[in-house]
Amino acid sequence: MKKEPVKVREASAEIRAGNFEEVVKGYSEDEALLEASRCLQCKNPLCSSGCPVGIDIKKFIHQIVQQDYQSAYFTIREKSNFPSICGRVCPAEYQCRKACILTKKGLPFASEQAINIHFLERFAGDYGKNNNLDVPVEIEEKFSKVKVAVVGSGPAGLCCAGELARKGVQVDIYESLHKTGGVLRYGIPPFRLPWDVLDFEINYLQKLGVNFITNFLVGKARTIKELFAQGYSRIFLGLGAGVPSFLGIKGENLCNIYSVNEFLTRVNLMSAYKFPEFHTPVNIGKNVLIVGGGNTAMDAARVALRLQKINGLVLNTKVIYRRTEIEMPARRLEIEHAKEEGVKFEFLVQPKEFVGDERGFVRKLVCLRSKLGEPDSSGRRRPVIIEGSEFEIDCDLCVIAVGLKANQILINATPELKTDKYSDVIVDSESMESSIKGVFAGGDIVGGEGTVIEAMGMAKKAAKSILQNS
Repeated sequence: MKKEPVKVREASAEIRAGNFEEVVKGYSEDEALLEASRCLQCKNPLCSSGCPVGIDIKKFIHQIVQQDYQSAYFTIREKSNFPSICGRVCPAEYQCRKACILTKKGLPFASEQAINIHFLERFAGDYGKNNNLDVPVEIEEKFSKVKVAVVGSGPAGLCCAGELARKGVQVDIYESLHKTGGVLRYGIPPFRLPWDVLDFEINYLQKLGVNFITNFLVGKARTIKELFAQGYSRIFLGLGAGVPSFLGIKGENLCNIYSVNEFLTRVNLMSAYKFPEFHTPVNIGKNVLIVGGGNTAMDAARVALRLQKINGLVLNTKVIYRRTEIEMPARRLEIEHAKEEGVKFEFLVQPKEFVGDERGFVRKLVCLRSKLGEPDSSGRRRPVIIEGSEFEIDCDLCVIAVGLKANQILINATPELKTDKYSDVIVDSESMESSIKGVFAGGDIVGGEGTVIEAMGMAKKAAKSILQNS
């Protein structure tokens, strides 16, 4: 008899839309055992091939079935530094779950019957966190004199630092902001990734001896050459992508038009949703538009909706996207959560022009209808404007979420660091070494805006190269 997938527990949409508490509650022990028992334990498990860091998924799920949760945790940690984080934010439906044998062939993302690998990973990760399990370290004497500087404390930087520290390398992480975590803290709302989960992983790195230096902007406070002069033998760049992309249309400089990273940073990192308890105001409108279809767009929409509810406004937050829902790159889970909470969607819509009032505040967005044409370089069908389809949408606050570009301060201060046409750092695909000997890079600064687990995959390769050449 075929076992049905075990649905994960979630806070009700009506309640959660009014607060920033975690939405997905995860599996209980009984639920995890039921879901794990659905795994077919394939002779040739395809799921691991869909994981950017190659977790032995078959093995850790079997260990859960055996109720050996400690071993499941350690199995995951052999490949992934942050199971509790990845179990919450990884786009599993495009990766391991899509490769699951229970997913029908030809689907762009995992079917409902695929094993909920991410929720099982989260269960094992939270077991390790709640029981303070220490990951075995393999300190090697030859690395005790090696000093490495890691620039950026996002997922790539944290992962690289952890890999090195577990071997005995002295690691200093330089972070430009006042809190560590990078995009994990300023880009992902706490209702998706609670800060205690992030802090657990960062505190663990500190226990391994990793030193964090905050409020330090490498490229301004110190150059790469100056870091080498300080005694670092290797440097890893995990700067991320924090430069916003805009639409390039008329009226985009009107008041109350935010880039998505400013909007989310104000709310996530600087607790603007608790104003005036925290002295970081953020405007919220009666008619909020989010332009974009990725995970950051979904985060922004769900944050805006919560701010409307907290401020006693009628919930009117709308996402506009130039393709259809099937082409949206956002996680299916996040799209469904946004819909459940009350976010509206308008598809096949292209922004043309913002219209403001006499004071310079945005009031409307002029749009054009489109239809799908031939596929573009991304493999998705290109939107084509429909003539005579112009219309207006009321808008007193807009968040532009159409992608982020590589941070440029360090790159501009280091002309010998080669970059591509997108200003991403060029690296050797195997060693992750840049054009400067001894300088490695990974994460969004290399591949453009990507996922947490993809950043970790690059960081692990870089750490391996650093160890091999130290």
